[in-house]
Amino acid sequence: MKALSHWPLEQRRRITGVFTDIDDTLTSEGAITADALRALHQLKAAGLTVIPITGRPIGWCEPFMRGEVSPPWPVDAMVAENGAVAFVPDSADFSSQNSLQRPSGMRRPLSKRYQQDASTRAHNQARMQAIAAKVCAQVPGVGLARDSAGRETDLAFDYHEFAQLGPAQVDQVLALLQAEGMHTTVSSIHIHGCFGDFNKWGGACWIVQTLLGRDLTQELDRWVFVGDSGNDQAMFQHFTHSAGVANIARFVPQLTHLPRYVTLSERGSGFAEVANALLEARQAG
Repeated sequence: MKALSHWPLEQRRRITGVFTDIDDTLTSEGAITADALRALHQLKAAGLTVIPITGRPIGWCEPFMRGEVSPPWPVDAMVAENGAVAFVPDSADFSSQNSLQRPSGMRRPLSKRYQQDASTRAHNQARMQAIAAKVCAQVPGVGLARDSAGRETDLAFDYHEFAQLGPAQVDQVLALLQAEGMHTTVSSIHIHGCFGDFNKWGGACWIVQTLLGRDLTQELDRWVFVGDSGNDQAMFQHFTHSAGVANIARFVPQLTHLPRYVTLSERGSGFAEVANALLEARQAG
């Protein structure tokens, strides 16, 4: 990883879209930081497309997309459950637009989009209920994440949000999920398992096609991803431009794929560094 200051000006000037993780990238202790929120507003005001992509459940994302939180988040869509499902603004055709211009605070009907059909989701949900009970019974101290009521396509077990589990417990949960045929990832706070090879990279490609009618793989020089942990690895692997906020340091020994750049600051302040680098490049142009 190189310091963010090494990111060439000309490359930054070409960026038109930002994907970002949420937990411990925009937030600290579960709440978005003031500088990260300000950065989101500044990026949108400059005309960039901004899409958070998270392991959080789709139900958790809904109030942010509806503008029901104060202050609201100025984003164009939210991809949840590590790429399996998303909220997008409804009643509009975005396929010919270069950037979604959703005014800050504007309440708009939402459309929920899935990568799996309804019958597949229903079948998987029944399987996941049984697996969740098995994991909680076999691994002492393990419980489902508190946001699980809003989940539709995956399981999440808390290891570092409200609980504090050790590496051995995390490994045990992962082994049980994998033995059931589940795809697994580990975020900065949760252990995830799902049926279907969902990851943030696949979700990013899907949402760009869904919203903009374009192929993300053909325009990676115009996007940047910002993240901090294990479930961001697929994004670090595929994105031409990627940045880790400084708190990624605790995961580095466990990661196969690292971001190209790293910020000086942690969490929301680190995200603000990336936003400032983009805005400065535009002003310099």
